[in-house]
Amino acid sequence: MSTTEQRVAIVTGAARGIGAATAVRLAREGRAVAVLDLDEASCADTVKKITEAGGTAIAVGCDVSDAAQVETAVGRVAEELGAPVILVNNAGVLRDNLLFKMSDSDWDTVIGVHLRGAFLMSRACQKYMVDAAFGRIVNLSSSSALGNRGQLNYSAAKAGLQGFTKTLAIELGKFGVTANAVAPGFIATDMTAATAERVGMGFEDFQEAAASQIPVRRVGQPDDIANAIAFFAGDAAGFVSGQIMYVAGGPLN
Repeated sequence: MSTTEQRVAIVTGAARGIGAATAVRLAREGRAVAVLDLDEASCADTVKKITEAGGTAIAVGCDVSDAAQVETAVGRVAEELGAPVILVNNAGVLRDNLLFKMSDSDWDTVIGVHLRGAFLMSRACQKYMVDAAFGRIVNLSSSSALGNRGQLNYSAAKAGLQGFTKTLAIELGKFGVTANAVAPGFIATDMTAATAERVGMGFEDFQEAAASQIPVRRVGQPDDIANAIAFFAGDAAGFVSGQIMYVAGGPLN
């Protein structure tokens, strides 16, 4: 077994959608994967899919915006699987609204999960990466970082993650740790289904409308994002750091 096969990855928000697809993809490449989400029980399907295919995975419950829970969760992963040297900060929530309707809680919850969560998880994992002289941090940004009506909080969080990523790359590069971000466009997930419901559209119609504006004429799937994350998490990306990859089916204005 190579060192790559022995490496331990943590994927946050991995119970479903992009996170689940990423956990499965990394496991397929030989990583031992900690499938982390707010509710540990919700991770069971992802863990089962990995273990039934011969991989190694554990479910971990954690609120990534809570510092004590993060420290406990990362410590548990290190004890049960080994030092986590691959971190995918994917956990996210939506609290969409226009500015004049947005509550303090709407703002704080989204910033807390996306930005504070990525900060806490990265801080907790970096010591293991530095000790190993190897690390990969992949943050999930979004095309909404460029601005999107009704997503002031989400857009701010996703734009913030891009600056966060570039600064991590500068600070941690000398220790053999890279940091990059993947910025998805429209991906068919529970989250985009919730957006369709919010705007009063059926999800199929919502996807068709989105696909008509995408150069490749289809919406993205979770595996499309998992593919990009897997590249950044691998040995071949050792000279790639501080980059933002938009995976959106075409260029964005």
